[in-house]
Amino acid sequence: MNIFYAVGVISVFIASFSQTLLKKSASKAYPNKIREYLNVLVISGYSLLGISMVLTLICYKKIGYMQSVVLEPLSYISVIFFGRLLFSEKISINKILGIILIIAGIIIFNV
Repeated sequence: MNIFYAVGVISVFIASFSQTLLKKSASKAYPNKIREYLNVLVISGYSLLGISMVLTLICYKKIGYMQSVVLEPLSYISVIFFGRLLFSEKISINKILGIILIIAGIIIFNV
């Protein structure tokens, strides 16, 4: 496996985790607008998004766009699992079917 595919997968997981941090921050109440935007969760979330963006750009320079497009649907899968871990969200049968379809699409695209 090319190292840049691994960088792409890591970038997707970082972006998904950062989205989960931002969702966690949005679910909290803050005393004022400044604290709403300047807190650990928001700053960490946006910092991780920046890191993910840089990693994605590195990935796109080394592997073709058509090959890297396959990595993006992994974010849907990872957001479901991060939601389960951090918010105790239930994974419904529809979500499981969606994950199966995403994985099947990735496999079909690569064949």
